[in-house]
Amino acid sequence: MGSDLAIEHGFPHVEAVRSAITALYKRLSYDGVRSFAASLPPAGAAFFDDEDPYLGVQRVAGEMVRHLRLPDARMIVSFRDMRHAGSIELAAGPEYFIELNSRFKSHRRDIGAALAHEVMHVYLHRLGLELPGTRDNEILTDTAAAYLGAGWLLLDAYRESSVSTQKLGYLTPEEFGYVLAKRALAFGEDPSPWFTSPQAYDAYVRGREKARRDARCPPLAAAGRLGRHRYVRDRRAGSAGSDAGYAFEGQDPRRVTFPCPTCHQRIRVPVRGRFAARCGLCRSVLDCDT
Repeated sequence: MGSDLAIEHGFPHVEAVRSAITALYKRLSYDGVRSFAASLPPAGAAFFDDEDPYLGVQRVAGEMVRHLRLPDARMIVSFRDMRHAGSIELAAGPEYFIELNSRFKSHRRDIGAALAHEVMHVYLHRLGLELPGTRDNEILTDTAAAYLGAGWLLLDAYRESSVSTQKLGYLTPEEFGYVLAKRALAFGEDPSPWFTSPQAYDAYVRGREKARRDARCPPLAAAGRLGRHRYVRDRRAGSAGSDAGYAFEGQDPRRVTFPCPTCHQRIRVPVRGRFAARCGLCRSVLDCDT
């Protein structure tokens, strides 16, 4: 997991993030995902002013293990000089060796963020859930950490000023905000009071707006006037542009497919006006106007 001086912004990985959310629901099931409805609280990752860094890092790692329900996993954490924020050796267990950058011995407020990413690697490894390629697998790890309640720490570690610049993880700050907002919409939990970094809060707000737009895309009934106008035009033409998100299939009966705004599994429904559809993966009930 890296910490880069040149921080990328925006949503360049959003499609990979959405695929990662779908993969989580498919692997864990609706009930499995819902079992993480409560996030790791700030106290679980907090350091005391006079706490020994070696004892403290083991304590916080233990909190991560308990949050992810890995009772038979033991995290052995050490510090060393390295380019990245952290690394982990994935083996059969039950012991896993995590190395954190030596700078965290004096910047303890971000130890929880670094551990959130590394311990999530263990969780996904044990699930047998991985995506092809290092990039997509790291995006999956960040997305899973944020969506399952520990990754708000990764966004809170983002700081950008004339004095210092830091971002942990592979997602942009806005993408972390997007995943956290997706979680907030699904679970009714607002993480914004936990942010100590003003830049993290701003990134969350930008990500939240994008997440809310997902719920306003046709053929969802909440779509705005312009979106509805385009949808009606595309429905008459029988086809849609590649950027529309929805697509039409068949003639009798005619159907439209579109991504669920919660889990991004594609849903196929008949073109028949307004009705409620249910996503079979995340169980979201969607008000549609097809």
